[in-house]
Amino acid sequence: MLRIAFPALLCVLFLAAWASGQESEPPPSEAPNPAANGEAIRNEVDEFASDARRHVDNIARQVDADERAEEVKAGILKPIYLLAERLAFPAFHWAAFAMMATGVVSYALQLVFGKLAVLSKMSLSPAEILSDALGLSISAVGLVLTTQAAAENSTFTQSPFSVISASATGVLAGFVFYRWGQRQELQAVAGRQRTTPKSP
Repeated sequence: MLRIAFPALLCVLFLAAWASGQESEPPPSEAPNPAANGEAIRNEVDEFASDARRHVDNIARQVDADERAEEVKAGILKPIYLLAERLAFPAFHWAAFAMMATGVVSYALQLVFGKLAVLSKMSLSPAEILSDALGLSISAVGLVLTTQAAAENSTFTQSPFSVISASATGVLAGFVFYRWGQRQELQAVAGRQRTTPKSP
């Protein structure tokens, strides 16, 4: 009788221990949801940007209401206005238009063809790309503002000969400056390659 009861008792104890272990096992943790995390990050960024805009708007309103800021603004703009009034004649706008067109053509060619030539030498400088992009942006903005000022303050834009000749001068000068800048960059690349030690 004991030979039968003892193995049965062991089986009952084993089943009870297994059942209790199953009940006490913690539930599996939920897997992280990348979409939810991304949404939370976007919400935090949007909230931060909104707070920053409100803060900047508050500062701008305070500065605009300050009389000292008004005096500083007048001190900055008054010399520029006086100089613009003295230079409001067609010849100045012709020269300014030609210079801005020169910058646009030169930097545009340098960004495209100049960087391709440098890349063919297996060398490319991000700083030079950013510098040329900045120069192109400044020249383009200057060209727009020069045209607007000329249209309002002189007869430059009313003369087809003046506009065409200034544009042609800008294109020709821009190409010359592009060739000069490309040669300088290629020489700089050759110099860097000569000074770079070769790996054994």
